[in-house]
Amino acid sequence: MREAEADAGVSGGCAPGGPEAEAARLLPFLAPGARADLQAAAARHVLALTGAGPGRGLLAAHAELLRALAALAAAPAPAPARDATRALVNLAADAGLHGPLLAAEPGLPALLLGRALDPQWPWAEEAAAALANLSREPAPCAALMAALAAAEPGPPGLERLVRALCTPGYNARAPLHYLGPLLSNLSQQPGARAFLLDPGRCVVQRLLPLTQYSDSSVRRGGVVGTLRNCCFEHRHHEWLLGPEVDILPFLLLPLAGPEDFSEEEMDRLPVDLQYLPPDKQREPDADIRKMLIEAIMLLTATAPGRQQVRDQGAYLILRELHGWEPEPEVQVACEKLIQVLIGDEPESGMENLLEVQVPEDVERRLQQLDQLEQEQKDLRPEPHAEGALPT
Repeated sequence: MREAEADAGVSGGCAPGGPEAEAARLLPFLAPGARADLQAAAARHVLALTGAGPGRGLLAAHAELLRALAALAAAPAPAPARDATRALVNLAADAGLHGPLLAAEPGLPALLLGRALDPQWPWAEEAAAALANLSREPAPCAALMAALAAAEPGPPGLERLVRALCTPGYNARAPLHYLGPLLSNLSQQPGARAFLLDPGRCVVQRLLPLTQYSDSSVRRGGVVGTLRNCCFEHRHHEWLLGPEVDILPFLLLPLAGPEDFSEEEMDRLPVDLQYLPPDKQREPDADIRKMLIEAIMLLTATAPGRQQVRDQGAYLILRELHGWEPEPEVQVACEKLIQVLIGDEPESGMENLLEVQVPEDVERRLQQLDQLEQEQKDLRPEPHAEGALPT
């Protein structure tokens, strides 16, 4: 998430004694018993400090101040809580500060999670954004998974998170879009993927409609990232592609435009991709388009998966996408997926592309070729070429 901005500037310069002394003098005003107006002013001051790298580094050196900030983020007084949580968003955006944050307040992930999932908390979106920033790194992500798994009355923590993400109006005072990237980060953990892919929980099916969520690219991108991460589990591909989930149309529809296919081609497509309206728009975010392509690529890792993707007419959608795609990186990803779909099958023993062991020297050479290919594309006078593909 972008760094939050302070509502008001900070008056005056640094206090005598330098910035460190100034930071230390803020501590009493952030304490629970401080006067409300002074507490609010101190929180605004801290938020302003987190807007730049030196200020964040200064605050990270004061564990007591970080603890006070975390406590204030969950305090009942709304204005200081808002600014304190926004300050935590900015601090958590700096991966180098995750260690000091967790060292100062090990319970920070659980504290923010409680606020993010509180349907009455007005600053739940800020809490979710701080968690999304914090969960990008392995250590805080593991701490958050532990907080989600902590024994509490009621549904599991991940279930509550998914429910909040998928329920319109869950919190009437906060949109909770940042629960999307939070779930995407968590889905990098095997335990989270095991939960999401549990056939008895019907979690993936609830996420699928959000690939078309038009109100927020943040939420939409988070859900697509989650689905892509789930597609790494090739043992679940048959279930994901089968009728119980039927994931492929949900991945292809955002990539589809208003093309008018022939009747023969139309019959090869899933029903949801047939006869799309002339004003049908493709996913506008290039990063999300790339993640959708990567998810489909992962689903082609096994021979049965490749056949199912072919049988549902994915090539037709990708062919038209390739002719339209303006972004070179996305176009390259699309070309690679098309080559998998129209190319020859791997030799015996190498059918599962996710389990093929590539020698290190070959992997390095492939990476060099990829880099060279990208550099050559970047040097083209136009970012996009209307190259014809096989029909």
